[in-house]
Amino acid sequence: MTEETTRHPEQNQRVLDEMTQSAELYGQPQMQQRAMVGAIVCPQCGATNQEGATFCESCGALLRTETCPNCGSAIDAEADFCEVCHHYIRHDVCSFCGARLSQQDAFCPECGSPRGGIICPTCHTLNDFAFCKQCGMPLTDDARQLTAELKSHPEYQQLMQLAREYNELNMQLPYSSEEDQQRQQECLELRDRVLRLLAQDEGDTEPDIPEPKQQRMTKAKLDDEKKSKLDKIADLLDRMAVPPHQSPAHVRNYAMAQKPAGVRLAWVCNWKHAMHSSPCGCAKPQLGGKWVVLGHNSNQEIKDDK
Repeated sequence: MTEETTRHPEQNQRVLDEMTQSAELYGQPQMQQRAMVGAIVCPQCGATNQEGATFCESCGALLRTETCPNCGSAIDAEADFCEVCHHYIRHDVCSFCGARLSQQDAFCPECGSPRGGIICPTCHTLNDFAFCKQCGMPLTDDARQLTAELKSHPEYQQLMQLAREYNELNMQLPYSSEEDQQRQQECLELRDRVLRLLAQDEGDTEPDIPEPKQQRMTKAKLDDEKKSKLDKIADLLDRMAVPPHQSPAHVRNYAMAQKPAGVRLAWVCNWKHAMHSSPCGCAKPQLGGKWVVLGHNSNQEIKDDK
């Protein structure tokens, strides 16, 4: 340090401040330029978004888009299904199993499924995927095998049992009046008396009369029973959420195989957190998702219902 710098500290500080200010002014546009590298400008509103963003943070529009070859709508660059016209759009990947296809392949070399789709033998719906989007019927050998494998899982067995019990409740008619309830009680007493008489004729003096499998109840109690079943189903479906997978076909097939029959459900995807009738209506199911019970834990509308 020289004698000059120690003699005039105020002047030295002023010079340092000017140098710092100049560096900041000079460096600011460079920092802005570095921040812009890799950023995505929204074609809809012009807002700048971070690198890798799928939707605009300002207006929600798709940032990485291509055009649907069927209807011309803008679609995500990684989508294999158009959510506007409801068509599978990948011609190089089998929609049923995810195997690679060549232009000459009329049938998938892996699973043997036809390129043009499969008509469900139950409801006669044309399908692009391994499970019928209308009735849930497995349409390929792999889909039937996957469904059989899931039947051995304890959670799946519990889910199917709850679905059956819920369907039985749906078939029951509640009491319509106090007189209706009184008549039902008289019928139960008559049943008990007849069964005891039959047992006594066979020598059983103290028969154990089983309770009827289905007992009528008031509307309020029936509604409470239904809600209890739906709560348990919703909890199981939450635990059975389908994790992400690189193959959209894998996620669609696994989710459809675990869907219980007789309960109105919707598929909530991890991509947009939108509700679909099933993962067959989602453009990017490979990001995972889960089934939710409609009318119980969601008031949203299904996105791809026509």
